[in-house]
Amino acid sequence: MCADPETHQHGYISDKERYLSRMKRIEGQARGIAKMIDDEKYCIDILTQVSALTRALQGVATGLLDDHLKHCVLDAAKLSDEAGLEKLQEASEAISRLVRS
Repeated sequence: MCADPETHQHGYISDKERYLSRMKRIEGQARGIAKMIDDEKYCIDILTQVSALTRALQGVATGLLDDHLKHCVLDAAKLSDEAGLEKLQEASEAISRLVRS
């Protein structure tokens, strides 16, 4: 949630359609991998597709993180130091989760 949910839109909102389009392609990639497994395709070919899917998800995640930093964190910092620090901590935890995955 951004600094003031009643007056502030999420940072990704201007790219919402692009994110949705990317997620639909990712969904298709995941279905394609499932079909490859069902069709008993060569394991290395499946792993190649899993790698591509992973990179696609990472691209969405880093884009959302960038939008969060540029909008939610920045807006919170303008409200108060405490709000800014809270959003920075939230972003740091999200980065930690992304790095572990």
